[in-house]
Amino acid sequence: MKFWLKIIAGLVLVMSLAQAGEQGPDALIRDTVQDVLTVIKQDKAIQNGDQRKIVALVEEKILPRFDFVRMTRLAVGKSWRAATPEQKQALVQEFHTLLVRTYAKVFAVYRDQVVEIKPFRMAEDATEATVKTSISKPGAQPVLVDYEMIRTSEGWKAFDVIIEGVSMVTSYRGTFASEIQQGGIDHLIKVLADKNAASANEPLRKAEGK
Repeated sequence: MKFWLKIIAGLVLVMSLAQAGEQGPDALIRDTVQDVLTVIKQDKAIQNGDQRKIVALVEEKILPRFDFVRMTRLAVGKSWRAATPEQKQALVQEFHTLLVRTYAKVFAVYRDQVVEIKPFRMAEDATEATVKTSISKPGAQPVLVDYEMIRTSEGWKAFDVIIEGVSMVTSYRGTFASEIQQGGIDHLIKVLADKNAASANEPLRKAEGK
């Protein structure tokens, strides 16, 4: 009996490792997209713009797929090296909050868009990869969205999103550099905190006039 228990345990371990190995960056993006869209299509409150539920969806399904420390470091640029551990922690937290709101606004105006994952190849020992996707909706040109991915100890995570050739991290880097030049790292942290506080009181569908 113990022999068979060991065999079964071994098979379960092998299967688990195989499944973990098969979860490449493209599969991670595909599964996450499918999971999120399924929730949206089934949840009437989210479809009606329930801000609490939309934010919860982003926090649970989207943001765990991102490497926020790397994203923040790249966005802050060379000034990151001069920041204290406390400042780095504050920057990561404020950047996290900023992206929560950004993605929440995206899902607040979701209208039956279709996401296509483009054909994907990478070397088995690759540590970084780009997953290309397109987002389509009736009557509009597809929007090209690429995810820059990195292999971490917790699996593949995204560290940049490129929309129609424009990098999110690069876009923030210019803004962050300007704020740091004006008043240093603490000034940037305050600007982000103030922006996040103000955004928290705005309806997600403000741009639509709802």
